[in-house]
Amino acid sequence: MGEVKVLGLLSSFPCVRVLWALKLKGVTYELVEEDLLNKSPLLLQMNPVHKKVPVLIHENKPIAESLVILEYIDETWKTSHSLMPEDPYDCATARFWAKFVDEKVVVSVFEAMKSEGEEKEVAIVAAQETLQLLEKQIEGKKFFGGEKIGYLDLVVGWMSLWLAAMEEVGGMKLLDSARFPSLSEWIHKFFKVPVIHECLPPKESVVNYFQSGLKYLRSLEAAKN
Repeated sequence: MGEVKVLGLLSSFPCVRVLWALKLKGVTYELVEEDLLNKSPLLLQMNPVHKKVPVLIHENKPIAESLVILEYIDETWKTSHSLMPEDPYDCATARFWAKFVDEKVVVSVFEAMKSEGEEKEVAIVAAQETLQLLEKQIEGKKFFGGEKIGYLDLVVGWMSLWLAAMEEVGGMKLLDSARFPSLSEWIHKFFKVPVIHECLPPKESVVNYFQSGLKYLRSLEAAKN
């Protein structure tokens, strides 16, 4: 099926979800790690619009944006492990929740991590409200994809490591087993799958990733003021 490269960064969960998908499909790939503060000419050439990772390069053709890449992988490599549901309604529902995760859950958790003082308490409540909606989606299920890991599991998969790192950096606790029993159980099951566990970076590198990101953002804010 041609050469496959991924321009990415192991500390970035959108990149790792792409690697998970390729491994579940049994696709051999080369990971080309990027320095986001010194972006390579290849990254700028392959993703000139957003200039960010991940980018999947298949037969010298680039595909950007992790959610788009996941669907491309599923449609290109037709194996026994399908990522998207067969039913059109279920597909549409999975896409809806994937968009909700990236645009609402991740954003609200990041806001809670970086906020301070009274704003932080408000942000924590807002983040937990989004998590509660996900909790209802996984109740009574093994995985979001049913009996096996699917598209939405890979999208929500950042909670297996990155959420804990964000909690540590932000000095907060968002997800506990008493309040979110179904999500907590899902994280445990997801984490135990060998393909998933093997792709996870060390937690320390993810913590450093978020700490560096916050430091950079605050330096920009300070420069504006």
